[in-house]
Amino acid sequence: MCALCRRLLAPIRSTSPTASSGTKGKSVANQQFADLDHTNRSKSANGVWTSVVTTGLVDVCISKEGGSFYPTAQLPGGIRVISYECCPGYEKVPGEKGCPAALPLSNLYETLGVVGSTTTQLYTDRTEKLRPEMEGPGSFTIFAPSNEAWASLPAEVLDSLVSNVNIELLNALRYHMVGRRVLTDELKHGMTLTSMYQNSDIQIHHYPNGIVTVNCARLLKADHHATNGVVHLIDKVISTVTNNIQQIIEIEDTFETLRAAVAASGLNTMLEGNGQYTLLAPTNEAFEKIPSETLNRILGDPEALRDLLNNHILKSAMCAEAIVAGLSLETLEGTTLEVGCSGDMLTINGKAIISNKDILATNGVIHYIDELLIPDSAKTLFELAAESDVSTAIDLFRQAGLGTHLSGSERLTLLAPLNSVFKDGTPPIDAHTRNLLRNHIIKDQLASKYLYHGQTLETLGGKKLRVFVYRNSLCIENSCIAAHDKRGRYGTLFTMDRLLTPPMGTVMDVLKGDNRFSMLVAAIQSAGLTETLNREGVYTVFAPTNEAFRALPPRERSRLLGDAKELANILKYHVGDEILVSGGIGALVRLKSLQGDKLEVSLKNNVVSVNKEPVAEPDIMATNGVVHVITNVLQPPANRPQERGDELADSALEIFKQASAFSRVRCLLDLHLA
Repeated sequence: MCALCRRLLAPIRSTSPTASSGTKGKSVANQQFADLDHTNRSKSANGVWTSVVTTGLVDVCISKEGGSFYPTAQLPGGIRVISYECCPGYEKVPGEKGCPAALPLSNLYETLGVVGSTTTQLYTDRTEKLRPEMEGPGSFTIFAPSNEAWASLPAEVLDSLVSNVNIELLNALRYHMVGRRVLTDELKHGMTLTSMYQNSDIQIHHYPNGIVTVNCARLLKADHHATNGVVHLIDKVISTVTNNIQQIIEIEDTFETLRAAVAASGLNTMLEGNGQYTLLAPTNEAFEKIPSETLNRILGDPEALRDLLNNHILKSAMCAEAIVAGLSLETLEGTTLEVGCSGDMLTINGKAIISNKDILATNGVIHYIDELLIPDSAKTLFELAAESDVSTAIDLFRQAGLGTHLSGSERLTLLAPLNSVFKDGTPPIDAHTRNLLRNHIIKDQLASKYLYHGQTLETLGGKKLRVFVYRNSLCIENSCIAAHDKRGRYGTLFTMDRLLTPPMGTVMDVLKGDNRFSMLVAAIQSAGLTETLNREGVYTVFAPTNEAFRALPPRERSRLLGDAKELANILKYHVGDEILVSGGIGALVRLKSLQGDKLEVSLKNNVVSVNKEPVAEPDIMATNGVVHVITNVLQPPANRPQERGDELADSALEIFKQASAFSRVRCLLDLHLA
């Protein structure tokens, strides 16, 4: 089971009668091991120092009033079950709780047997010199491999050790020893200890989650005191480290392609220098899995190649035991790799690609991977889009003959609508669609964090698109950005929430070009607002259709059309003094109108409403604003009976007197009403 699964399975349930029978003090059976992330030493009631290593991946020796004992974890059916055994050096007493009886300390050799490293004892016996040292005077530390660690050694390695016990085996065992007492509170991240074999270094890593490794071997049981030193149980047989990362790449046949790529990128100097790195090293097989066209493009582009390789290098040495699911790993490229767990395999970005772990180097550690981790910064726009929810739009760009722009070296930004935008079908590929798609490609490589309100962007189609910044959205014309940018080698992908419609003329041009608004156009002309809606500006127009005017009561319609001032007042109430597209509307926006009162604009269930009346069609873009189609005429607050305090009434005589001044517009309107 992978490191994550060992640490995070829940809930924890104790099966120990000792733990549940009144033992005092804090028990780890009542909390997640993932919450334990410190290393401490505590003194038991009987005065013997015992190490308490509080981490889910190091067995925890609990010193309590009732004695000292280990909680040992098993994992049946996804439940962490805690059972208890006595800590080394302690034993049970009939009728007593826990393991209260402390045994006398033994020498290092005998302590190996106490902690369960009997195979290390056996191999020590085979040498002529080592057992006397372990039983004699002095102060030593031994990182003792568990019995399972010895059993997991390849047969040829074990044979070479036991075939020459007084040289090979003796040297191997001495490499596990330090000539002084070293307790876990001294084991700091990144430190080295001098071993008793030719003063070779032993690398120590103590990770923030509490995991301690010795040459990437996990510390299992720590700080078992002996009369002449201390024993730590580890899960691997460790070996000397002599090569740096670059040297390992040079000698391994499986890194032939990687070797050439590193040389071409100039990263070999870093990988053979000082420092501590983790290299997720792609094998030859990993390079062979990607299309040759993509591989050749990256290998032939020094910047893309360097980004690719930096995406496989972590900023610190991370042994496999410390790479647990839920962890985010930052690469030298600046990207984040997400670690997960699939069965007993660690995954990176959702894929189980680690094929060989913990190849230790003097300046870090190597893990073999069988799939390339290509960063966005080394990809074309086509490659970026392949991993995004915009595949339908990309197919349209390809069909429209725009593929060369998305796979070349032009600095561009692609505005790609989500697949859901095309749930009712895609437009036919004709001249109009080609031109529309060209206006979804910006002639510059942008980053959304640098866009600002009112900025204009030039498209391949020759249009000028405007940027609108709202409290909770960032929009380009009527289309808003729906996901984080994907910045590639030359192009950036913006995922958009709808097809963009470039502005086609002023607000008046939009209204005149749509037969639904002929009565509104006549009213605007009569009220003298034509010039306002034709000039440069930022307007949001809630445009009543002809049906909206026809729906007015005849008396109210006659009163409105007979009073130029009132007509202008009503029409100005339909015009906001800034551009508000539907994507910029939150739960409620109060938009100031040209008339002075505020319009209440809201969005609920993807339906835009103004003054609680639904908008029939939003976001018809104009060069000086946006038009939203409505099917009723809005009334300013002062004109609403409940707010005005009197009834709407004008005498027929008054209407008749004013009619001559407006006969032209009324004739036009009457023709539409006929």
